[in-house]
Amino acid sequence: MNLEFSVLPIAMPWLMALAINTSLLAIAALLPKKLLTATGYLHAWFLGVLVWGCLGWPGYTVVMIYFLVGSAVTRIGMAKKEAAGIAEKRAGVRGPENVWGSALTAALCALGVFIGMNGRLSGLSDHWITLFELGYVASFATKLSDTTASEVGKAYGKRTFLITTLRPVPAGTEGAISLEGTLAGVLGSALIASVGWGVGLITLSGILLCLVAAFIATNLESVIGATLQDQWPWLTNELVNIINTTIGAVTVILLAVTFI
Repeated sequence: MNLEFSVLPIAMPWLMALAINTSLLAIAALLPKKLLTATGYLHAWFLGVLVWGCLGWPGYTVVMIYFLVGSAVTRIGMAKKEAAGIAEKRAGVRGPENVWGSALTAALCALGVFIGMNGRLSGLSDHWITLFELGYVASFATKLSDTTASEVGKAYGKRTFLITTLRPVPAGTEGAISLEGTLAGVLGSALIASVGWGVGLITLSGILLCLVAAFIATNLESVIGATLQDQWPWLTNELVNIINTTIGAVTVILLAVTFI
């Protein structure tokens, strides 16, 4: 009987995660407008179960806001971007590679929180659990910053420059930045950080740390795009996204350890 009571609190969030994500998957399958491919939805289902099971509704809220806003931003100026040949493939419909390119780092942070809170087998202190929660929010703040900066820059950037040389380049060039895109990226990261604070995953000071980490990671991602991505065929956009979000998560943890 004691075993049943000890297992039940751990099992309940996962049962709820299965029910909620299966229901949402069924609804998504019936909608005429698809945001993900069929396999993309299955991978998103798995990600959703993992996030709710590890972080509950607060973590799930963060990833859902990222997904909905990121999908909407991708469609900004779609006709113009398609005409220029710089639009996302499949007209912005995401596949499993996009799901994990955006969320692998966050999923690992969520697992870190779950392991730390259930069993303490890892020896994680409450401080490190808090840092993993901060890393989770920062990874999505970084990714939305990158997505927003890229899509707004391609659609509305009046002048775009290569980040490494600051010479003018066409919109959509790997490593290109613009004032419009940069400002939009800051707003994107601020949105996710604010949601993370609103649901109780991070503190007010954590919002500032996420903004700084996302800004650093987004610009480093542009440097990688300008210097390495064309030279190394195996360095795909999805792998760069994983590197980008990992830089954001690691940077925010280092900032928190140093200044808080």
